[in-house]
Amino acid sequence: MKLLKKLLAALALVPAMTLASEGGFPLDRAPDRSNDLSALQNGARLFVNYCLNCHSASLVRYNRLRDIGLSEKQIQDNLLFTSDKVGDLMKVSLSEKDAKTWFGAVPPDLSVIVRAKASSQGSGADYVYTYLRTYYKDDARATGWNNLVYPNVGMPHVLWELQGVRNAKFVEEKDPHDASKSIHKFAGFEQVKPGKLSSQAYDAEVADLVGFMEWMSEPVKSKRQKLGVWVLLFMAGLVFLTWRLNASFWKEVK
Repeated sequence: MKLLKKLLAALALVPAMTLASEGGFPLDRAPDRSNDLSALQNGARLFVNYCLNCHSASLVRYNRLRDIGLSEKQIQDNLLFTSDKVGDLMKVSLSEKDAKTWFGAVPPDLSVIVRAKASSQGSGADYVYTYLRTYYKDDARATGWNNLVYPNVGMPHVLWELQGVRNAKFVEEKDPHDASKSIHKFAGFEQVKPGKLSSQAYDAEVADLVGFMEWMSEPVKSKRQKLGVWVLLFMAGLVFLTWRLNASFWKEVK
């Protein structure tokens, strides 16, 4: 019951990253990192360095990262802040009061954000992967940033030093359904300032980060899938055995 309450509380914070924009910006397919331990470990590093300052992951403990190949010493030396312990939950020191003052709302807990973002447009991993790659400079916004997947988002572009600064180009086109109206259509990005990484390298880093967030939302997913195969094989064998026993029994009766 206690775990259920925490899960519901985490999901209640999700509205700060709602479904894809009303305009339906197409989602890119996120690369699969589920079986790449080095990618998941890099994603954990990125998550701690860039996300865990404001967003918590209160349903996950640091020592759970042993499941992606990290030892407790590696976790302690590389992923923990000074006052944290290996057995602690991945929480932040940012208070709700300060968060509301600085951002206007409390940043959502990211424990299950990838699972929560799944929709008919794509998986939750697709959503977050596209979201983190479609920021652009917008001086009209208080944070100085905007996003194509989530227009007028309140979250700043925390990975801008890696990606660099980009402007979004838009064009006005006639609405094919109504000639009297026009459509504000995205026409590509313009790189204003280069980042520390190339475009391909940045996409790879985001893929690692999203892969870790996907793992974090269900750490036992791979074990569940492997166990499910054995359960289905067992059930198939049991059905076959029952069928043959039934045939043998009725053969004697007849």
